[in-house]
Amino acid sequence: MNHFGLKCVAMAFAFAASAQAFTLTGKVSDESGKAVDKASVELLKNALKTTTDANGEFKLFKEDPKDTAAVGDSTGNGNVDAIHMVRPSVGYVNVTNGVLSYSQSSNAPVRVQVFDAVGSRVLNKTVYGSGTLDMQSIVRAQGSYFARVSVGSAQSTFRFTSNGNYRASFGEAVARGLSKEGEGDELRVIAADYDTLTVSLSNLDTNVTLRLKKTVKQPEYAYGWGLKNDPVPTRGCGKNWNRVKSGSYEFQWSKGRRTIRIDIPDNYDNKKPYKLIFGMHCMGGWAGGVQQEGYHGLKPLDTQKTAIFVAPEGNGNQAPWGQDDYLLFDELLADLQSNLCIDSSRVFSMGFSYGSMFSNGLSWNHQDVLRAVAVFETAERNIWLPQRKKMGIGWMGVLGLQDDLCRPEMGRAARDIILELNSEGGKAKNEKAQEYSGNGPHVCYDYKTVEERFPVRWCTQNGGHIWDHKDPGQRQSWVPETTWEFFNKF
Repeated sequence: MNHFGLKCVAMAFAFAASAQAFTLTGKVSDESGKAVDKASVELLKNALKTTTDANGEFKLFKEDPKDTAAVGDSTGNGNVDAIHMVRPSVGYVNVTNGVLSYSQSSNAPVRVQVFDAVGSRVLNKTVYGSGTLDMQSIVRAQGSYFARVSVGSAQSTFRFTSNGNYRASFGEAVARGLSKEGEGDELRVIAADYDTLTVSLSNLDTNVTLRLKKTVKQPEYAYGWGLKNDPVPTRGCGKNWNRVKSGSYEFQWSKGRRTIRIDIPDNYDNKKPYKLIFGMHCMGGWAGGVQQEGYHGLKPLDTQKTAIFVAPEGNGNQAPWGQDDYLLFDELLADLQSNLCIDSSRVFSMGFSYGSMFSNGLSWNHQDVLRAVAVFETAERNIWLPQRKKMGIGWMGVLGLQDDLCRPEMGRAARDIILELNSEGGKAKNEKAQEYSGNGPHVCYDYKTVEERFPVRWCTQNGGHIWDHKDPGQRQSWVPETTWEFFNKF
């Protein structure tokens, strides 16, 4: 996020100019306060441009063409400094120690307008010729005020408080109460190694302090992303979703139709990329069951509403996930990314039993689109498995040591295949994980020798073929919270 602040500069305010003339000064620093030199500073609408000096300071100005043809900056692009006086035939305005002085060669009217902080006019006074006016005597209530003084075609605007504090400073209240259409502009600052900063200025006769944020350069990899990378929005961002936001719909894919369960946050913003989490049901289960269980308990944990949850229906056979379902996954993912605002760098899959075996199979050949998988009671085998790509992926496994279906040796074998993919030369296979010893709560072990971008977590406990293991004496499963925390590593 870029940061910008307006710095008020106390000064004797002594200039008169038309609505087209202004002097804009300022300083550009980084977030630590260090001056940024050689930064490009440009007023877009006025087409004025300069660069900051060694102190990070700059000046841009534009003068009334009736007074001079010079328009430019303080580095030599113009012929004169900021305008402080106008031609004697027009007049002179000055404020010193709370006293307004105005002079002119004729007895023409001088209009003095005073506005309060929200832009309501509290004084509209006309005086004539030359003279002085005590600004302190004009207002009684405490607070900030803004005055506009017109002498012929010359005009000066300044701020003061009822305790006599006079400054040439302009903030939001000026924008609401005093600015006229066409007076504002956008100021753009560009500097090497910093994010470009663009700010709107309602009044250009002011001094600004600008803070630039260092550009965070994302490392580049042959595939995948670094931990905590910036979101990678899909082409669906900005589009309106015209299907159900929480419920089911029929998805037409190349081999027929499938029921899809989906839950999109009720405050869904189609310009904000969301995590996408697939939940794959077990043999004998169904997508509706995954949805009813809150997608293995993760959806209730998403209190910030950062994720879209999806549960596709299996093929209806005893083995609910087969070879064709890898194509289903590809086509469904492409459809969701085309029509919803997804963070394509944070797509996850999880499942229990046969659903975990399908998610585990996806981890073998979908490393370029899946960030991580979580598999509850999995095995290294299936009716059909793809050829493994030599690419890493985040992987979390949950194993009940008394599981007699997806037996512990099957789960460990599935884990070891990932360890080989996720570490240099497969060395992580030689790292011995701590497992549940027979008493106390569950044990989760995070491998130390895998590549940081591809963490592996191995969680064990006594228990059979279930996904929602609980610690002794606890009514709530530890699996959802542990899985949610794992997914949020990325």
